[in-house]
Amino acid sequence: MIVLAADWDVIGPVLGQSVVETVWMTAVTLLIGGVAGLVLGAALYATRRGNLFENAVVFGVLNVLVNIIRPIPFIIFLTAVGPLTKVVAGTTLGTTAAIVPMTIMATVVIARVVEQNLVSVDPGIVEAARASGARRLAVLFGVVIPEALAQLVLGYVFMFVAVVDMSAMAGYIGGGGLGNFAIIYGYQQFDPAATWVTVAIIVVIVQVGQLFGNWLAGRIVRR
Repeated sequence: MIVLAADWDVIGPVLGQSVVETVWMTAVTLLIGGVAGLVLGAALYATRRGNLFENAVVFGVLNVLVNIIRPIPFIIFLTAVGPLTKVVAGTTLGTTAAIVPMTIMATVVIARVVEQNLVSVDPGIVEAARASGARRLAVLFGVVIPEALAQLVLGYVFMFVAVVDMSAMAGYIGGGGLGNFAIIYGYQQFDPAATWVTVAIIVVIVQVGQLFGNWLAGRIVRR
């Protein structure tokens, strides 16, 4: 049985603030990284061989960029981009600083998710749209992306879970949020209750996001 050893009258407000910080980091990262990742992923798809804007040089550069960043463990990436974070945010500590590496990593991962989902669109649909006289950019954003929309929503749900995970890891560098709370009041204070309360809240956040994403994808499929 877990005993609530901590003084929750004192750390309760800190926990509430940590929840707000986690939601803020996740929302901003998904907003910026989601848009940037969509553009980058669409560019990767469109410049592939045989696609709308085939360009081996552009595709090669973008592909290498994504392949370099994506495999780096996020906890290492946090410190690796510290100088860039300092330039952008003015500091390497706090929620604002944590958003910088989170957004970069989310962008490249989302880009690959977007590319893979767009590649799965039936080429016949693209050819039919082109044959009707539609411009290439109109085909990309008016046909290809809408055709893959349900799969893209599920891909973004996957990234929502990943971004929540990244926000927790940001706690290791004083990034704030639930990860920082669990480290300070759970791990460092030897209080498993604080750790498990944090875990429970993260699970709830993830489940709510997952349920909403599944519902939205289902609505899109039924349209």
